[in-house]
Amino acid sequence: MHTPPARAMWARPKGCVAMGHMPREPDAFAEQVAEMLRRLQPESAIEMTGPRELIVNGRRLDLENLLRLVNHDPSRATQIVEHYLNQLFSGEASAVSSMGFEFVRSRIMPRIQPESIFEHLSREQVAHVPFVNGTVIVFVIDMPQMTVSVTTEQLLRWGVTPEDMEEIARENLAAASQELQLQVVTSKEGGRAIVVAEQDGYDAARLLLTNLHQRLAHRLGGDFYVATPARDMFVAISIGPEPFVQRLAARVREDHQRLPYPISPEFFVVTRDGIAGTVGDGAQAEAA
Repeated sequence: MHTPPARAMWARPKGCVAMGHMPREPDAFAEQVAEMLRRLQPESAIEMTGPRELIVNGRRLDLENLLRLVNHDPSRATQIVEHYLNQLFSGEASAVSSMGFEFVRSRIMPRIQPESIFEHLSREQVAHVPFVNGTVIVFVIDMPQMTVSVTTEQLLRWGVTPEDMEEIARENLAAASQELQLQVVTSKEGGRAIVVAEQDGYDAARLLLTNLHQRLAHRLGGDFYVATPARDMFVAISIGPEPFVQRLAARVREDHQRLPYPISPEFFVVTRDGIAGTVGDGAQAEAA
């Protein structure tokens, strides 16, 4: 490629460890947080399901923001984690879950997740709508220090349908995506890619922007593919030439295997009429 190569493009509880000695590797960090949480909440069921992620009593706990806070001030790492966990289990998370709909409405955001999340979470308890490529759209309440998953119980209490939630979440996503920084890459074969890397936890979710085709099609020669191998990756790709597409398809499969928060190894096809899923060779399979 004329610009950087594809890899660069994707490029509190008792007995805690001494302050400032939290591991910095995501896997080790999550293991240490899980151990601290077991000491704080010995009656809770705690499972580590991936780097930066725990399941606590059947609910997903995203450690991404916590890890960022620790990396920003590593000398206070253990103190930060202790404070976070104490805050989380002192009622704040429960308070967020019990807030009224009008209060949280502007904080509801979408995320794309693989169907495999229901191997660890109850499908009946997680508010979601089906999507393509073996994925679903889930919803979170985005608070300053945590994201809290929206449950079906909350939808019933608020009198809101999953389809209503999807519309609201897409509107909030659009409001947060007005000034996106786009990195345009041209390959030696003549293909083009556009990378979005806001690193705010919603890069892959930007596939759901209702004006995505309008914003990018003129740069990519019409309809285009989008790769979201993991939560923090979004790459829009021209549909040709074939060697370029196949090369990036291989990279997508590789990144899906190695990156945290994997979503899909397949391309999504973005058209004026909506988004379709693909099968392994890039052929269109289903539409949303």
